[in-house]
Amino acid sequence: MKAQERDELLTALKARFEKNMHRHKGVAWGEVQARLESNPSALRSLRAMEETGGEPDVIGQDKETGHFTFCDCSPESPTGRRSLCYDRAALDSRKENKPEGSAVEMAAEMGIELLTEEQYRELQKLGEFDMKTSSWVKTPQDVRSLGGALFCDRRYGKVFVYHNGAQSYYAARGFRGLLSV
Repeated sequence: MKAQERDELLTALKARFEKNMHRHKGVAWGEVQARLESNPSALRSLRAMEETGGEPDVIGQDKETGHFTFCDCSPESPTGRRSLCYDRAALDSRKENKPEGSAVEMAAEMGIELLTEEQYRELQKLGEFDMKTSSWVKTPQDVRSLGGALFCDRRYGKVFVYHNGAQSYYAARGFRGLLSV
């Protein structure tokens, strides 16, 4: 990443961090920036999150390791990560009208993790997300082995978890990611 791109990313992340202090009480931007500047791969992942519409922000810090957790905090599922089936097996199972990719593979390429259902519910305590869209979440193997995958959204003031065939994809369904730095 070029210095100018890095500086622009850090400026955008800092502005979002300062605008949303309720997401990371007790965390100082200087500590976050120092950790980011010493981790080029994290910067690349955050840039990918930003470029696909995720609006990543710090949502916590691990007390034992000191790692900061970044999560996509865009109001709706990131626009650059929609219309994807769940994983490679689901993509390969489609005979026609294949989507361009899968959520699990795209997350891996970006260097981030899909949220679990529990992490998704925790994120929803910090704001109201996916009021019009939905997001794939990490699916337990027992569900995935039966051909299904899980997704979540927020409607009627509540967070819902649903299931669908893993090979399905919709224009309003994407995925949110986490990055530990």
